[in-house]
Amino acid sequence: MSREARKGATFEEMGARFFARVLGDDRIERRVKHGSKDRGDIAGLRIRGLKAVVECKNCKKMDLSGWIEEAEEERANDDAEFGIVLHKRRGFGEKNFGGNYVTMTAETFAAIVAGSHDLLEE
Repeated sequence: MSREARKGATFEEMGARFFARVLGDDRIERRVKHGSKDRGDIAGLRIRGLKAVVECKNCKKMDLSGWIEEAEEERANDDAEFGIVLHKRRGFGEKNFGGNYVTMTAETFAAIVAGSHDLLEE
């Protein structure tokens, strides 16, 4: 495994442990890769009982647009309600993991607040 792949896998594992701990849900875990039909990096995360796909990124250069597209594709692959990107904030490790960033579309944020995409006004 390359150094970059190890960094990514470590960040994914820290993310899964963080969410499982702070949300009190031991079903949340790092997901096994699925190749072209990837379904996100963290499994078992639910918002108001609805599945959320979390795509993790530990990169020096940000590509928010590309990352959001990836999360949305993985959301569709997993038949999940929400697609979210968790990305590394420099200087924030396992002890202060909650300081990392979460990015999503405005529509996803509105759907989380509303309770689902189905409840949004068009």
